[in-house]
Amino acid sequence: MFKLTIGATKLQNMDYQPMTSSDNYSHLSQNPLWNQAIRAAIKERLELEKGDACLMATRAGLTPDRWQSDLLRSDAKQMILNCSRQSGKSTISAVLAVHEAIYAPGSLTLLLAPSLRQSTELFRKVKDIFVALQSPYTPQIIEESNLRLELNNDSRIISLPGTEQTVRGFSSVGLLVVDEAAVCDDALFYAIKPMLAISNGRIILLSTPRGRRGFFYDVWEGGADDWHRTRITAQECPRISPEWLENEKRTMPAFWFKQELECEFTETLDSVFSFDDIEAAISSDITPLFPKEQSSL
Repeated sequence: MFKLTIGATKLQNMDYQPMTSSDNYSHLSQNPLWNQAIRAAIKERLELEKGDACLMATRAGLTPDRWQSDLLRSDAKQMILNCSRQSGKSTISAVLAVHEAIYAPGSLTLLLAPSLRQSTELFRKVKDIFVALQSPYTPQIIEESNLRLELNNDSRIISLPGTEQTVRGFSSVGLLVVDEAAVCDDALFYAIKPMLAISNGRIILLSTPRGRRGFFYDVWEGGADDWHRTRITAQECPRISPEWLENEKRTMPAFWFKQELECEFTETLDSVFSFDDIEAAISSDITPLFPKEQSSL
């Protein structure tokens, strides 16, 4: 539902859903000038949505949190979301995927996750959002499966399990979304980054932490400054009640609570030595026993 402005006239609750036989749009054909004005207003609204994904999210029936709005309006090429479970990180990433497909004709969006089941869940969110946006004025689906969506503007959204073997072969990717990135292998990260070289596309890494290791941790702690970093704990999510959190804190192991709900990079339970101990044991002041220039390997 929209609130559109045509000159000084406001058209409230404009329905962009496909017209049906029960819709009373008979006045449009009876008044060509009014029909033309409505089409102009729709075109103006879609142009605004092209530059502001928040407007598109609203049309899909979503009410973004403030951090989600900031993310939707960001022009950063690299985003990393360290967010609590059930904070809405997957949903907002799905919105960005749909926005890319609709407003970047001919684009390719890849949705990756550690398993096929997880990537399929993210793909389901994408399809739900796209269905909510369907209208005669937006691109139409011409091919659809459980893992693929192709539009008549030549854009594609493809869902894959996140392994190095499954993602090789794709190029000129407009948007890469890696869900549960902290669980994905480092080889995946190094395999997908070159896909963005020619297209100058965007990448979104989203996850809760999983120990102080892996590319997700490395990017969060030591990545370049051009990464847009977002950290949202469960306490900052308005849909998670303080009472539920307090109960989870009492019943959940502290390690899991800090990791899953407070977004902390904690030590893994199977670590023999702590990360800080290992870091402290490394020194550049000690001369290597076998210098690289002398090694034949």
